[in-house]
Amino acid sequence: MDKTERLFSIMDTLRRHRQPVTAAALAEEQGVSVRTLYRDVQTLIGLGAPIDGEAGVGYVLRPGFFLPPLMFSPEELEALVLGARWVQGRPDESLSLAATKALGKIATASPDDLRDRIETTGLWAAQGTWSQDKEPLLSVIRQAMRAEKVLTISYADEAGRVSERPIWPVTLAYYEEKQIVGAWCTLRQAFRNFRVDRIREAAQGEDRFGKRRAILLKEWERVWAAEAEQRRGLAPSPS
Repeated sequence: MDKTERLFSIMDTLRRHRQPVTAAALAEEQGVSVRTLYRDVQTLIGLGAPIDGEAGVGYVLRPGFFLPPLMFSPEELEALVLGARWVQGRPDESLSLAATKALGKIATASPDDLRDRIETTGLWAAQGTWSQDKEPLLSVIRQAMRAEKVLTISYADEAGRVSERPIWPVTLAYYEEKQIVGAWCTLRQAFRNFRVDRIREAAQGEDRFGKRRAILLKEWERVWAAEAEQRRGLAPSPS
């Protein structure tokens, strides 16, 4: 890797991290000495890169700075294309359209025209046959998640009994045959996972979540991990 590529790589690393990254960690990732890393950072700052640094803490890129990627490796491009094509096949029209547009932007985000490479990756995601009646619900759920607003749903249990549930939607999982909303249920005062196919109606209110979604997501992940561990502990040992 020459110096120009290394400078772009350092910027790309800083852009991926919200917290300061130490010079030692950056140097190890780039395969150079810490002294060389210091010189590279000073070069970037001299070129106008908004990098803040403090001894013993590390470097961080100030918010609001945008730098188009210099290039995509073959594996990076394949990952982006495969992921976008998988999203294109989900039962969420607005997300599918966004994935198509994103692929177009990816093709022009680099100095090289990547359209031919995108078309010839040879990677395709399996497409399912979806019911279209849940598309509006998925959009409403995602909007409530972004806005961190309470979502009131009419939810049917396994017996078909419908109840009104004010929830704080935290995450939306797209499985091959169904979608699951992970949320804080204010009725049960606990995290619950709701199947989208059982949601009859959903309406976003004006009230906000009681906590930031980023915090709720971490709490939901801890609960999910604990439940998964418990299920593994109850599973019979292989003979």
